[in-house]
Amino acid sequence: MKRTFWGGLALLSAAFLPQLATAEPDLDRMSVEELLPLAQKEGKVTVYSFTSRIARVEKEFEKTYPGVDLIPSDMGSTEQIARLKTEAVAGISNADVIYLSDTPVVLTELLEKGLIRNYVPPRIENRMPAEFKAPLLSPRLSTKVLMYSEEAYPDGSPIRNLWQMTTDEWRGRVVIVDPLQKGDYLDLMTEFVLRGEEMAKAYEAQFGKPVELDEGVDNAGAQFIIDLFENDVIIVGSSDDVSAAIGRKGQTAPPVGFTTYSDMRDNEREGWALQVANDVQPSNGIIFPAVLAITTKTTHPAAARLVIDFLMGDDSSNGGPSYAPFYVPGDYAARTDIESHPAAVPLKDLTAWRVDPAATAKLRQNIGDLILQLQ
Repeated sequence: MKRTFWGGLALLSAAFLPQLATAEPDLDRMSVEELLPLAQKEGKVTVYSFTSRIARVEKEFEKTYPGVDLIPSDMGSTEQIARLKTEAVAGISNADVIYLSDTPVVLTELLEKGLIRNYVPPRIENRMPAEFKAPLLSPRLSTKVLMYSEEAYPDGSPIRNLWQMTTDEWRGRVVIVDPLQKGDYLDLMTEFVLRGEEMAKAYEAQFGKPVELDEGVDNAGAQFIIDLFENDVIIVGSSDDVSAAIGRKGQTAPPVGFTTYSDMRDNEREGWALQVANDVQPSNGIIFPAVLAITTKTTHPAAARLVIDFLMGDDSSNGGPSYAPFYVPGDYAARTDIESHPAAVPLKDLTAWRVDPAATAKLRQNIGDLILQLQ
């Protein structure tokens, strides 16, 4: 609730005094210490999360704040958005906090329609650039970038120009998640088109001649998508499927593909040899904000704010235990006082394109229609 300065308090009529005495507290401005007893009275908080790492957050949160049960629900961004819209139509609210990507759709389908609202914990307000505080809070930047097996290709990525993946050598050897099922991958496809001029220059660098566009195609990025699909790109169901296909050890000529850079964190556990392809013209993919928000109809407003504050990390240089699941190569903190993981490509050197959610939102439906025709 917005605070209002009342000049001349003595002039207020007695009729207003009971209202002031019972006014709803301004939860947005409360510290963690002030929120905690209120959250403990609420008892629980439900988080819809696009990352399975929320399970590790749950353990640390409940250890730090006993008496508040964090209930994680692991689901992709596309599923989250659909569920939240369905719940709103039904007049119910099962989630208190959402943690998701696919920002272009989040802004248009959830924020603009009043299903979620922004919350920036006071503790970290001055530790973040403005672009990551509004219109929604972003704890970190995630990616969909080109990856390869460093076991099979010890001298570095076999792909140095995106157009190589449209050649006969790479026919049937490029893997992606279905862009019509996972919004981040549709955002990636859309970015190729938005960067059409760069894609045209990359084509000429690869083949030594201007790009040849099919009839009815007026953009090199769209032509790249067409050529990629016509080169028997392999469509799978999840980023884990992409990472396994690329990174599984013992392969002699494994595919390359677009997946999440931070999947490298599972190399040892899964027996993968994933590595990011960063030296790629004109780019190796996209980098975009993951976002946090409170559902408008939350029934646990104090606990919702408490968990968002927790997800932003503590006051240490690596974010501490609450941020540990995300302090990995390939994830980049939005807070300026959390250092990037030492094993990661520095953010300034990462060749991924920064997504403009507003520009993506305008074009992505057309790109989805194109991909539907190609499948």
